Amino acid sequence: GPLDGHDLPSLLATMRNMRDLEGPQLLHIITRKGKGFAPAERDPIGYHALSKLEPMKKAPEVATKPTRKYQDIFGEWLCDRADTDTKLIGITPAMCEGSGMVEFSERFPDRFYDVAIAEQHAVTLAAGLACEGLKPVVAIYSTFLQRGYDQLVHDVALQNLDVTFAIDRAGLVGEDGATHAGSYDIAYMRCIPNMIIAAPSDEYETRVLLETAYQHAGPSAVRYPRGKGEGQDIEDELIVCEVGKAKRVSLGSDVAILCFGTLLGECKKVAEQLNATLIDMRWIKPIDEALIRELAQTHHLFVTVEQGAIAGGAGSAVSEFMRAEALTNDLLQLGYPDRYEDHDSQSMQLKKIGLDAEGIVKSISSRLS
Repeated sequence: GPLDGHDLPSLLATMRNMRDLEGPQLLHIITRKGKGFAPAERDPIGYHALSKLEPMKKAPEVATKPTRKYQDIFGEWLCDRADTDTKLIGITPAMCEGSGMVEFSERFPDRFYDVAIAEQHAVTLAAGLACEGLKPVVAIYSTFLQRGYDQLVHDVALQNLDVTFAIDRAGLVGEDGATHAGSYDIAYMRCIPNMIIAAPSDEYETRVLLETAYQHAGPSAVRYPRGKGEGQDIEDELIVCEVGKAKRVSLGSDVAILCFGTLLGECKKVAEQLNATLIDMRWIKPIDEALIRELAQTHHLFVTVEQGAIAGGAGSAVSEFMRAEALTNDLLQLGYPDRYEDHDSQSMQLKKIGLDAEGIVKSISSRLS
């Protein structure tokens, strides 16, 4: 080669010839992304992850609050922080566009590293830079950080290095399917010493927790989902919060819902219907132990809600703490069951596993009865 990867007759003839040759052979082909679908050929990046195509129809104009993708919230924060901190280095393994780093790569080209599809190298590069006093931020999808797990454990956490992981696509990813779902990062990171892990509930919290994690002198991770937020206002100022401190959203009785992440909107509906206390936990590690002790005095049932596998997840962290403290309150852990979810919209995936408001109410009512 190189050969035209879309010329199947030539490719087949070449492979037949190679089959009869002795020793290792390398076939080099060139293809065009989106070949055969004109919109994808014109915009291969935008059409990389394609949702269901709906027929064109003229809908009435309805004034709605503008919403933004979580990846863009991250990208904006990254540029704002880089403006004031020359030690910040942005790293991504071939996810510049998907992680919202295009503007950063253009404004700070000498501080941007796209290491291509080499997740292990992305993590180890960050560790090496941190050893030299720089402050690397690794933008990576949850499912792809799995490939760099050994490097996360030995190269970053073992040395307690100052590396911030911006973990995109945390949770179910709809039409992208099971291979891209970020179902396990809570479980595989929570057990690593020195790590702190944040789960923001909306766009505002995403920016605050990114800044807080970045200011933390050690390995940190902020996980946020694929898609758009709910239109929460965002402060231009770079604000930090207390690590491990949760937020009280509403006060009820008997049932305390501990929400980890962006299902807070669904949990608000549940709390109103059941007159339950609702807590935006913010932090998966460390969890707000003092608040759990306090709530245990006045609430019979704790309900943990998270966008990740139940096994080893945030609810498990609450369970472990309660057992260690000999707290005898009932605990209901809601999250992803022990199975892979088929392709569907994110909302339908959540509905199927009972993580919409209706499903959460049903689970709590069943436990109470």
